[in-house]
Amino acid sequence: MREVAIIGVGMSKFGELWERSFRSLITEAGLAAVKDAGIGGDDIDALYVGSMSAGRFIGQEHIGALVADEAGLTPAHIPATRVEAADASGGVALRQGYLAVASGAHDVVVVGGVEKMTDVGDVEQTNILAASADREWEAFFGATVPSLYAMMATRHMHDYGTTREQLARVSVKNHENGALNPNAAYPFTVKLDSVLTSPLVASPLRVLDMAASVDGAAAVVLCAADRVPSFTGKPVKILASGQASDSLALHDRASFTSLGATQRAAALAYRQAGITARDVNLAEVHDAFTISEVMAVEDLGFVEKGQGGFAVEKGVTTRAGSVPVNTSGGLKARGHPLGATGIAQAIEITQQLRGNAGARQVRNARIGLAHNVGGSGATATVHLLGGWE
Repeated sequence: MREVAIIGVGMSKFGELWERSFRSLITEAGLAAVKDAGIGGDDIDALYVGSMSAGRFIGQEHIGALVADEAGLTPAHIPATRVEAADASGGVALRQGYLAVASGAHDVVVVGGVEKMTDVGDVEQTNILAASADREWEAFFGATVPSLYAMMATRHMHDYGTTREQLARVSVKNHENGALNPNAAYPFTVKLDSVLTSPLVASPLRVLDMAASVDGAAAVVLCAADRVPSFTGKPVKILASGQASDSLALHDRASFTSLGATQRAAALAYRQAGITARDVNLAEVHDAFTISEVMAVEDLGFVEKGQGGFAVEKGVTTRAGSVPVNTSGGLKARGHPLGATGIAQAIEITQQLRGNAGARQVRNARIGLAHNVGGSGATATVHLLGGWE
């Protein structure tokens, strides 16, 4: 397997972008990544695009070909592939691009992620998102994704003493980070009391415990190590890529308080990179709900099982803490345009390792982790990134 680097990154602003189209968002992100990498269209060997449900959000399928066409890459007839894994679509697309370069099949690959979610109403959004769970055994009986995570939160609180205040502090922390991110959909701070008194969605989770469905796109350029000197983009090495699956339905899982797919994907990535969780300096984790981040920091090995809530309460996961988590603002403040999320996470880690994250910059960032989850945990990816030597 060859070494692979990220040499270019680009993303649109995330938000309720009613005046923007699906096409314009992914084109903006892709062109920004290509410019950052210092490559031309003739250098691109393949294209991968993560997108969960464009067919239902905007009525458009055949996304790979559409993106290649909009990027002006059709004359070269490069392979363009759409990847779908619910809200882990971006993370899985990144892994596919990584494997394509690491295997020697391609030298330079562009990986993007995009979703245009606000062109449908809230009821239709909820119905579309429910397709990331088990339609027959969960959604058919009225279960929504928030209700599934509410079950996880309730069990975690019962088993480990996690409190509502601890969950709320995840939201407060991530909004503090997101307020420093110019691309965030919700770049403002929130108070603890505001989270605790926001409208109830699925007990114990409230509106400000949840990431919002927004529009947005993100893209990265991947390059084989021996080609890096040919381009001007500042490289960051992909140290490892792990992916794992679990049962689609929550009721078939071994635990309601852990995501087995996250644990397995992390174990694979740590083994490939030859490191442990203790070597990770910062992480972008899938905080679709506040309980998601609490479980993630446990499942990724940053804290002992049951200590995720106490870790955020003690400041372990703040920018100044021992393991800064979601310096971008996470899904909570940056926003969660499903297919773009996994790529946006990798972009934040890349910017941190390059040392150009601005006011969000973490000191001595050498190894970063990006963790992306599909649905209630049936798919998970973990990517480890490190500085280029």
